Amino acid sequence: MITMNILLTVKAEADVPKVRGLLTEAMHKSRQEPGCERFDVYHSQADPCRFTLVEHWDSQEALDAHRQAEAYTTIYKPQVMPLVDREGHPVTLLE
Repeated sequence: MITMNILLTVKAEADVPKVRGLLTEAMHKSRQEPGCERFDVYHSQADPCRFTLVEHWDSQEALDAHRQAEAYTTIYKPQVMPLVDREGHPVTLLE
């Protein structure tokens, strides 16, 4: 399984409602993709400009396919990414 935590900071606070809506739409579309085990978007209660995406993909191939799918290519990359600073963190669960 591939797990990603992505931290987003909206550059302009006025864009927060737009980014929130776009991320919600992208989340729902991503959850329907083959190989998506989990895709959650969290909005910080402490900082309205911060969002966290937690993604679980069953394989690298599924993650690669996600990056070619509608949610990523028509919503996330062209509409969200210009409005945010992004930190991607592939993670491993400790056991």
